[in-house]
Amino acid sequence: MRKFGFTAGLVASVALMSATASAQSVKVGVMLTLSGPAAVLGQHARDGFNLGIKHLGGKLGGLNADVVIVDDELKPDVGVQKVQALLERDKVDVIVGVIFSNVMMAISKPVFDAQIPIISPNAGPSPLAGKGCSPWFFSTAWQNDQNHEAMGKAAQDAGYKKVVLIAPNYQAGKDAMAGFKRQYKGEVVDEIFNQVNQLDFSAELARIASLKPEAVFAFEPGGMGVNLVKQYSQAGLAGKIPFLSAFTVDETTLPATQDAGVGLMSGAQWAPNLDNAVNKKFVADYEKQYGHVPALYAAQGYDAALLLDAAIKAAGGKVSDKTALRDALKKTTFTSTTGKAFKLNNNGFPIQDVYSVKAVKRADGKYATEIVAKVLTDYKDAYAADCPLK
Repeated sequence: MRKFGFTAGLVASVALMSATASAQSVKVGVMLTLSGPAAVLGQHARDGFNLGIKHLGGKLGGLNADVVIVDDELKPDVGVQKVQALLERDKVDVIVGVIFSNVMMAISKPVFDAQIPIISPNAGPSPLAGKGCSPWFFSTAWQNDQNHEAMGKAAQDAGYKKVVLIAPNYQAGKDAMAGFKRQYKGEVVDEIFNQVNQLDFSAELARIASLKPEAVFAFEPGGMGVNLVKQYSQAGLAGKIPFLSAFTVDETTLPATQDAGVGLMSGAQWAPNLDNAVNKKFVADYEKQYGHVPALYAAQGYDAALLLDAAIKAAGGKVSDKTALRDALKKTTFTSTTGKAFKLNNNGFPIQDVYSVKAVKRADGKYATEIVAKVLTDYKDAYAADCPLK
C-alpha cells in the first residue's frame, strides 16, 4: 500500500509539474517551406522568427517559447497533414506560417475551424482579404497585391506605355498581376503564367523579346527568380528592357544572381537600410548570427515574434483563452522593423508604407536592396472593404 501511495504521489507531482510548465509556456507551430527551390524563403522567415525570440530572452509575452517547426514542402496536401498534426497532436496555441499562398488556401479552413490564431509571415492571398476574411488570421507581411501595386504605380509614373507581366500560375501570381494592373494604366501587352518552381525561362524570354515591351514586370520568388534574372541577362534583355519586380530580386536571390541583379528595381515594404533603431539591431544581429543579409521574409518572421510577444502580454499571458489571444493580436501594437507602429486593418492585413527598392552591391561586397522612394503611404489593401469584420 505504501508503494502504491508513493507511486500515486509521484504521478500527482509529475502532473502538477507538467501543468505548471504548460501554464508558463506558449506552444507555437511554425510551418514554412524549408525544402526545394524555394526553401531559402522559409529559412529566412524561420531565422528571423527565431532571432526575435532570442532578442526577447527566449520568451514570448513572458512565457517560455516552445516552438515546433515543420516543412510544408510547398505542397498543399502536405501542408494540410502537417497543420492537422500541429493542431491535434502538438496542441499548439498559435500557428506562424506559411510562405506560399496555395498552401495557405489549403490550410486556412482547418485552422479557422479549430479557432486557433494564425500569423502569416508571408502569404497573403486575396480570397482571405475580402469576403473570405477570418478573425483568426493575422499578417506581419502584406496582402499579396500590395508590393506589386507599388511597382504598377512606379511603371505608370515612369511613363512606360507597354508592359509584359510574368508570374507563376497560382494564387499569388494572379494577385501579383492584379495588383500591378490596379495602379498601372498603360497597355499590358501580355500576361505570361509559368509553372511553380519552373527554372527554364527560355521560351518565355523569347516571347518577351518578340513583343518588344517598354518594361517587364516579374513576380518569381526563390529559385525561379534566380534563374529568370540570370537568363534575362544572358538573353541580352538586361539594359534593353527595364526589369521591374517584387519578391524576385531580393536578399534571397541576390547571393546567386550577384551582379546580374544589381540595379534592378522592386516593390517592398521593407529593406535592410531602413533607418530606425529596431531595424538596425535586427539587421546587425541577423547578419552576425546567420552570416548573410536578411530578406524581407526574415523581417516579417521577426515581426511575427514581436506581434505575438505583445499580444500575449496584452492577454495577460492566458494563451489557453484563444478568444482573448485573438482579440489581443487584432488590437495590440509594437514598433516593427519598418520603424513604425504596427497596425492591422479590419481583415488582419497591415496598413503600411510601400517603397521602390534597388539592388546594390555594398561596400563590404554583400548584395542587398536599398530604399529608393516611398510609393504608397499607409496603404490599405484593395479587398478590406469587402471584409465583413469590423
